Amino acid sequence: QVQLVESGGGSVQAGGSLRLSCAASKYTYGAYTMSWFRQAPGKEREGVASIFTHNTYYHDSVKGRFTISQDIAKNTVYLQMNSLKPDDTAMYYCAARSGFVVGLPAESIPTYWGQGTQVTVSS
Repeated sequence: QVQLVESGGGSVQAGGSLRLSCAASKYTYGAYTMSWFRQAPGKEREGVASIFTHNTYYHDSVKGRFTISQDIAKNTVYLQMNSLKPDDTAMYYCAARSGFVVGLPAESIPTYWGQGTQVTVSS
């Protein structure tokens, strides 16, 4: 079992940056596909970015603006978000699934979820 704890959310103006962190309770590198999802009010949860070793995947809407990375020693996955837009406003969730998931996972794929961290971007 993996416990995931997100942090780093907040309020920022459009064009600003935030870095989300997801601390895992166990070693995940090479063992779990780690993903970030987001859910805006009234919308379905969608995959934003995922990572497994050197493999990374991004939703088209965030390519070139968001970067997913991981600190192996700290069992932590990050989501660096630059050039934020009001449309990026959502609750952001970290998720994990054992093994290599090719591409952005659907909401049904991850086994473990964090509690979420709110990101609000004002215009």
